[in-house]
Amino acid sequence: MKRIALALALTLCAPASWAAEKLSLNEISRYLNGITTATTSFTQINDDGSLSTGKLYIHRPGRMRFEYDGKAGGTVIAGAGAVVIKDPKSNQPPETYPLKRTPLSIILARQVNLGRANMVVGHGFDGTSTVVRAQDPENPEHGSIELMFTSNPVELRKWVLHDSSGSQTTVVLGPLETGKKLPSRLFSTSP
Repeated sequence: MKRIALALALTLCAPASWAAEKLSLNEISRYLNGITTATTSFTQINDDGSLSTGKLYIHRPGRMRFEYDGKAGGTVIAGAGAVVIKDPKSNQPPETYPLKRTPLSIILARQVNLGRANMVVGHGFDGTSTVVRAQDPENPEHGSIELMFTSNPVELRKWVLHDSSGSQTTVVLGPLETGKKLPSRLFSTSP
């Protein structure tokens, strides 16, 4: 009886991370589909090790905006099926890419379905976070995105973009504020 009481006491005193579990792909898809708008701060770790910070705005489906801090901070805007990179330090016009050719299209899709055949190429648990690596099953050459989620409550905390050249960019997110009304102008890709 004492052993049972001791085991129960240790269980109740255990850190929350011990109680965390691997989230299913359905739970994660449901969570992502439940986000309409979100804002948060972010820290970006570039492939060369340099750091950038800023504010992230998400308006699903299909829209996202990274506003980088500082006087020379640029913006990356996903909207109208394109990703536009605006660098105020450059004398070149903004770079534009089709959104569907980036791994961000997976989480910005109208309907996220991580259970789709060949989309998820990795699904694990590191002791505190569920980690999912996904790619466009029709175009795996466009790279992949590694998503990290905490549970209780479920929240997207970080992602790592892996591009076709082998480079990776990590984005660590602050707490997400969801459900706020965001102006459409934030996601305008026109100059």
